[in-house]
Amino acid sequence: MNSNQIRKVFLDFFKSKDHHVVSSAPMVVKNDPTLMFTNAGMNQFKDIFLGNTPRNYPRVTDSQKCLRVSGKHNDLEEVGQDTYHHTMFEMLGNWSFGDFFKKEIIEWSSELLFDVFKLSKDRVYVTVFEGDEKDGVAFDQEAYDYWRKILPESQILGGNKKDNFWEMGEVGPCGPCSEIHYDLRDKEDRDKVSGISLVNKDNPLVIEIWNIVFMQYNRLKDNSLQPLPNKHVDTGMGFERLCMLLQGKKSNYDTDIFQNLIQKLAKISGIEYGKDEKADVAMRVISDHLRAISFSIADGQVPSNAKAGYVIRRILRRAVRYGYTYLNLKEPFICKMVSTLVNQMGEQFPELKAQESLITKIIEEEELSFLRTLAIGINMLDGLINSLDAKKTLSGVDAFVLYDTYGFPFDLTELICREKGVSVDSVSFDAELKKQKIRSKNAAVTEKQDWVEVVPIVESIFEGYDNESSVSHIARYRQVTQKKISTYQIVLDKTPFYGCMGGQLGEKGFLISDTEKVEIIDTIKENNLTIHVVKTLPKNIEDSFRAQVNVEERKMSAANHTATHLLQNALRKVLGTHVEQKGSMVGPHVFRFDFSHYQKVTDEEIFEVERIVNAEIRANHPIVENRNDTIENARKSGIMMLFGEKYGEVVRSVRFGESIELCGGLHSKRTGDIGIFKIISEGAISAGIRRMEVVTGSSAVEMLIELSKVVSGMQKMLNSPSINTAVEKLLSEHSDMSKKINTFNKERNLMQKNKIKEMLETGDMDYKWSIQNLDMNVNAVKEIASGLCSEIDDVIFINGSVHEDKPNLVVALGKNIIDAGLDAGKIVRESAKVMKGGGGGQKNLATAGGKDASKIGEALNTAKTLIREQLKRYRESL
Repeated sequence: MNSNQIRKVFLDFFKSKDHHVVSSAPMVVKNDPTLMFTNAGMNQFKDIFLGNTPRNYPRVTDSQKCLRVSGKHNDLEEVGQDTYHHTMFEMLGNWSFGDFFKKEIIEWSSELLFDVFKLSKDRVYVTVFEGDEKDGVAFDQEAYDYWRKILPESQILGGNKKDNFWEMGEVGPCGPCSEIHYDLRDKEDRDKVSGISLVNKDNPLVIEIWNIVFMQYNRLKDNSLQPLPNKHVDTGMGFERLCMLLQGKKSNYDTDIFQNLIQKLAKISGIEYGKDEKADVAMRVISDHLRAISFSIADGQVPSNAKAGYVIRRILRRAVRYGYTYLNLKEPFICKMVSTLVNQMGEQFPELKAQESLITKIIEEEELSFLRTLAIGINMLDGLINSLDAKKTLSGVDAFVLYDTYGFPFDLTELICREKGVSVDSVSFDAELKKQKIRSKNAAVTEKQDWVEVVPIVESIFEGYDNESSVSHIARYRQVTQKKISTYQIVLDKTPFYGCMGGQLGEKGFLISDTEKVEIIDTIKENNLTIHVVKTLPKNIEDSFRAQVNVEERKMSAANHTATHLLQNALRKVLGTHVEQKGSMVGPHVFRFDFSHYQKVTDEEIFEVERIVNAEIRANHPIVENRNDTIENARKSGIMMLFGEKYGEVVRSVRFGESIELCGGLHSKRTGDIGIFKIISEGAISAGIRRMEVVTGSSAVEMLIELSKVVSGMQKMLNSPSINTAVEKLLSEHSDMSKKINTFNKERNLMQKNKIKEMLETGDMDYKWSIQNLDMNVNAVKEIASGLCSEIDDVIFINGSVHEDKPNLVVALGKNIIDAGLDAGKIVRESAKVMKGGGGGQKNLATAGGKDASKIGEALNTAKTLIREQLKRYRESL
């Protein structure tokens, strides 16, 4: 079976067991502060396990795209080196939400593996939890007894807490699990060593293929376990590993999932796979990373320098570096593999096919950018290597600056240094890296206490679509501490507050009782809970409260949110239907809108978008919403949906005139409530992604008033009603004056050069010296020095001066001096240390600056001394 058939058989099997087949959630997580990426199949069902969301179906199954590159689940360094680790992978899974338990899933798993997939029973080993005295959990006798009906005792073994007790995190739902392992070794190896002794020993051919979690406990903050009211089942099977077994391979990378990509890369590079281990590892790494990058972009996460975007950029650059180093690929190549991936996986994941051109364009631009970074880094590294002393050791601090500031990979630094006979102080590099990680970790640490339940609720009811206030009770609360500052988080049984989600910022307001008024400083969404953030708890937690939002800010935010819908509709009309929203930030005073487009939006296009949106505002369209549409009906009707969003079975559609989208946010009652729409900026935020910043309503009015004041002021200043005409005249006059000044400067520099030429002094070794203190800008000095050296082969020019309070040292050497082995760049670098500065340049001409202007004379003398000593050694060597 090919991989697509294997996936279908799995899903069809559980569909026959009354499971509802659900789509994969986006790989990029947007509304969970504890996760950047989906790293397990159960992530999208976390709210059900936590009891924050009622289940829609008691049994579900899916194939979930996952990414593991950071934190506890981090497989990045193993990728490509072994046969079975990946960054992006598919997790086949099925779940029971308070329905079936151990008996059914153990029987079904054996039926699927042995009767449907025809795996050999004698190659299978299963583990059951051996118990943990500290947690008060006994040996999982129930699971053992069910497995004993299927497999002999010799193929069942106990597993410790590390391997056989699954936990969502430090707190939350958890439980014992049974792992299913498969022995891929040849008969000869199996006869020598029993497979059971290799289970969970990191043997690449005795691997875990399926984990079945029996979720029956809740881990509290004090580390104790509390039984869950309902018992659940959560299973996860590695799709790539299953394909390896069923296709008779001993490496995931030899399956059809990866081979098409690897062979495409072999064709691009001209290197045959399987002939060289380093090239093979590179091809595996690149093929794996391409999948992670492409799916992330398809889910709306473009490479950037922050959070999830930084992770994706790091993966992409890692792939480029492997191709650059081991496949000699110096031009963009990953972008050429996207079409192969889409052909293979586009049917199961239509978001890939729909956004193929965007994915390709973004990857190509990122590759070009990093290749430029590599070129800059190599030049900088060459300069550092050339300035080393006889010990030939590059400091770890310098290597870290290249890595941290310029994005130059450390292992590439090591490789280049090794080729040039230079060692790298990896100990000090690791120390700098550790310091950085500690700084990042300390900045991000948040301590959350357990929830304190006040009133039991099934779910918090949101009333914000219809109400600006609600009569509410506190259902639960907890204390949260970050950077030594404590706040409290409150969940209400009913709330009008909109939690930060879908780009719309969380609302502010008050909790008001008969005796007190507590300010709500923010509202967030976490695990489907609307959480209200306060600095202090109400004195009487059990009181009845009026939860009141800030009405004025709500109206402004709602207007801005409605404007994002009108903007997207207008952009698609003006720029084309390829435009899709790729992110937003909607607040009361301004909003940001990110969208896919491959070039700068022209001024005329911006004006046309503004005309269309403002016309829709004047049309005063009423909101037309359906809060209980099904996702299937929405798809059939062609309603705009955003890639990277996870929609539930029941969705809300919002229409304003021609614009109709699925959206859960707050909106104006009519488009006329927006008032005025004005785009204040437009620019690129990454390859293929543009960003507009927009103001509406009173914010737009204030901006137009300020703009009018500026125009009026300029008219008075220029003494002209036509600003354009007056500015054009000024620019023309400025251009003429600049030309005259440039001509004057060139003539002055030429006169100065000729004057210096006439006054050259011949030293004791017959070289011509010119030691100057010219009070001129450094570019003028460089022009004089360059002209002098081009005319005289044995000249030495040194200028040390303070111009506009800044010390500048310039060293220039004629051809004969360079032939004697001298290097102006090295000389200024060493001399500039005297004035607490640095610099560099070419062998014939180099400059340096410094922080201590009083030391310029000493720096000049240092340069003179260095040149004399080097020339003396040269003469002595003849």
